[in-house]
Amino acid sequence: MTFLRTALPLLAALAIPALAQAQEAPRPELLNRLTDCRAMTDPAARLSCYDTAVEALDAAERQGEVVVVDRAQVRESRRALFGFEMPSLPAFGRVTAAEDEVSSVETTLTRASRGGDGKWVFRLADGSTWRQIDSESVFFSNREGTEVRVRRASMGSFMMTLGSSRAVRVRRDQ
Repeated sequence: MTFLRTALPLLAALAIPALAQAQEAPRPELLNRLTDCRAMTDPAARLSCYDTAVEALDAAERQGEVVVVDRAQVRESRRALFGFEMPSLPAFGRVTAAEDEVSSVETTLTRASRGGDGKWVFRLADGSTWRQIDSESVFFSNREGTEVRVRRASMGSFMMTLGSSRAVRVRRDQ
């Protein structure tokens, strides 16, 4: 037992940097070529290197081989995809600041109806559809415009609050 108490924190400390490295995607070669130009000391050679690298990067972006997104676009995409399990994509998987992580979404109810299993299906103003997955009764104002908050809960689940109702466990369908 003492061995486990000592070994587990050590194993976790060793595994976390390895996991972070595995999830970190390499920079695109076109970007590396551009940044490598800084190392050139001859001004004419450096300018020529920049011109060539920028033209290649610009052409790749125009052809859709490289996609450039800013932090605001990443935040909006993360918000729109909130509730879905996504593959680890470098643009959407890497979070550099705590405010970039989406932990909840606030919107309004468009409509709610009961499915064939008697559980609620919620359609929200942001275009998402969520399905009740617990079997508890939930009482809420089933009116368009009712305030809704969906938040992350434990073990990858999500909880929805409609107005002042109790939280209901949900999963995202659309």
